[in-house]
Amino acid sequence: MNKNNFPIYFAIAMVIGLLIGFSFSGVSSKPLSLKKRASQEQKIKRLINFIERDYVDKVDTDELLDGAIAQILGKLDPHSVYIPKENLQAVQENLQGNFVGIGVQFRMIRDSITVIQPIKGGPSIKAGIKAGDRILMADADTLHGKRLSSNAIPKYLKGKPFTKVNLQVYRKTNDSLFQVELTRDKVNIKSVDLSYMINDKLGYIKVDRFARNTYSEFRRALRNLINNGMESLVLDLRGNGGGYIDMATDMLDEFLKDRTLMVYTKNNKGFTERSYATDKGLFENGDVYVLIDENSASASEIVAGALQDNDKGTIVGRRSFGKGLVQIEMDLGDGSAVRLTTARYYTPTGRSIQKPYTKGDKKEYYQDYQERLRSGELLNKDSIPFVDSLQYKTPKGKTVYGGGGIIPDVFVPIDTTSYMANYYFNSINNFAFNYVDNNRNQMKKWNVDNFVSEFDADEEVFDSYLQSIKDIARPSTRNQYNIKKYLKASIANVLFGDVGFYRIIHQDDKMLQKVLELDSK
Repeated sequence: MNKNNFPIYFAIAMVIGLLIGFSFSGVSSKPLSLKKRASQEQKIKRLINFIERDYVDKVDTDELLDGAIAQILGKLDPHSVYIPKENLQAVQENLQGNFVGIGVQFRMIRDSITVIQPIKGGPSIKAGIKAGDRILMADADTLHGKRLSSNAIPKYLKGKPFTKVNLQVYRKTNDSLFQVELTRDKVNIKSVDLSYMINDKLGYIKVDRFARNTYSEFRRALRNLINNGMESLVLDLRGNGGGYIDMATDMLDEFLKDRTLMVYTKNNKGFTERSYATDKGLFENGDVYVLIDENSASASEIVAGALQDNDKGTIVGRRSFGKGLVQIEMDLGDGSAVRLTTARYYTPTGRSIQKPYTKGDKKEYYQDYQERLRSGELLNKDSIPFVDSLQYKTPKGKTVYGGGGIIPDVFVPIDTTSYMANYYFNSINNFAFNYVDNNRNQMKKWNVDNFVSEFDADEEVFDSYLQSIKDIARPSTRNQYNIKKYLKASIANVLFGDVGFYRIIHQDDKMLQKVLELDSK
C-alpha cells in the first residue's frame, strides 16, 4: 500500500467497520435502524465517488475496499478473516469436498501439464486418462510449452457442471497423441486419506480435514475395518486443521453412548447450544487411540477433547493448536465473504481450549510453533504449560486442563532424527516421478502390499538417486536412512496415492509405535 493513501484507506476502514459491526442480524446487540443503516451506506458511496472523481492519483477503489475490510478483521481475533472473491471458490471447494472439473491430480513437468493420478470416480478416469498422460490442449487453448503456473491451469480444466472440454493428450508409454472429449462434473476431494488394518485387531483411519463429505467417508472406512475384525482404532488427526463442527460431532457419535454430551458453544449473548450423542454408534465399545500434534486444530480438538472428557480412549501425541472459536461465513454480496467468529466452543467438562491471543496481533499468534520449540515443549512433556486454575475432572476422575489446546494422555516428542534438508525433498519428488514415468509398464506388477515389503530390496533405485544428486552435498548416514525411506514412499505415492505413501512412512512412525506398545498391554 502507498503510504500517501493511508488517510483514505483508514477513512474507508472506519466507515466499513461501522457497517460490519451492525449489518449482520443477531450479531450486534443494538442493530441500526433502517434509516441509520441507509445513512451509513450513503456515506460509503459518497466517499468512493469523491475518491474516483477528485483524488489526485488514479486509485483502484475495489482494492482499497478489500484492504479496508481485511484491516478491520485484522483488529479482531486471529480467525476472523476476509476471503476475496478470487479465492472464495477454492476455499469453499476444499470444505465442501468437491469441485467441478475433469478430475485429475497434476504437476507441471518441464513445460507440460502431467497427470499424476486421475481421481477415482471423476470424468478423466471414466474417459481413459491415465497417470503420466500429458494434456497439451484444452479446446483451442494450447497448454504446453508455456510453463503455466499451477494456479493458472485450473481455469482451463474446471468449469460449470456438464460443460464439455476437448483435450489433446500425449501418452508417453506408447508414444501416442489422441483427442478425448470430457464432460465436466463434480469430483470428490477426499478427506479421509486412508484406512487399513495395522494388524489383526488394530485398525487405522487418517482424517485430513472435516469437510462436507468427511463423515460419510469416515463411516464407510470404520464399517470396513469392523468387518475386518477391528477391536481397537487409531484415529489420526495430526495436521488436521478442522472444518465443519457437525462433521466432528457426527464422527464422535460413532464412539459415544446415547445422550453423552459431545461439545457445546456459547455466543456473545450467552446463548448455549449443546450437542449430544445418539444411539447410532458403530464403535461405542471399541478402544480408540487419537493421534494429535501441534497442527491439530478446531474440529480435531473437538473430537479429541470430547473423547478425553468422556474417558473414551487415549489421546496420544503433543499438545494441539488451541483453537476454540467458531466462525460463520457471511456473504458480502460481490462474490467475496468474511468468516466471522460468532461463538466459543467448550469440551464436555467445560474447558475452553482457545489459546490466549492479543487482538490485532496475528503474527505472534501463528508463531506459536517457534515458541513451543524454543521452550522445549515439543521434546519434553514437563515443558507443556499447565494452568492450575483451569483444571477439570472427567467422570472417572482424570484431571484435564483448559487454557490452550488438548494436552495428550500420552506424550510423544517430535522425531528430530527424521529431519531432511528441503533440497532433498525436492530432488526426491522429482526423481520419484521420473522413475515411475520412465518405467510404467514394469511398475504394473506391483501392488501396495508387495511394494511395501519388497521394492528396492537391493537398493539399486536408491543408489541411482544418490548418483543423480552428485552436485548436492553428500547426505550423512542418518540422512541416507531417511532419504531411502522417503524415496520409496514418494515412488509409492506416484503409483498408489496416499495409501502407498503412508504405509511406508508409518513403518517407523513414533506415535504408531507408542500405540502398538499401549495396545499390547
